[in-house]
Amino acid sequence: MKILNVFFVIIFVISAGLQYNDPDPYIWIPIYLYAAVLCWLAVRGKYHPKAYLLGIVVYLAYAAYLFFDKNGVLSWAEEHHAESLVTTMKASKPWIEETREFGGLLILTIAMLINWIYSRNRK
Repeated sequence: MKILNVFFVIIFVISAGLQYNDPDPYIWIPIYLYAAVLCWLAVRGKYHPKAYLLGIVVYLAYAAYLFFDKNGVLSWAEEHHAESLVTTMKASKPWIEETREFGGLLILTIAMLINWIYSRNRK
């Protein structure tokens, strides 16, 4: 579990740093750093189930918004025929940016869920 959380910390800190040039870094940097801090605490053996649940709720709510937004995941899948999201690093179309953000939120949710389940089973 410790190795997985070290991996999450590294990935989330790098992801937060990459948000510096994003159109909305004030949203995404805290989103990634919140998970990074909780995973770092888990590496140190300190688990916070309520904080994981808060993260899960916030991440899933924002993911639902991005899924149904006019330029969100549904738009990408249905109107734009699920065109490649990785042909270039620059998200030149809004549905590419929102679909990538949706994927990031799912990864964050999975990390929080893993830690929440682990913390519940430790008792």
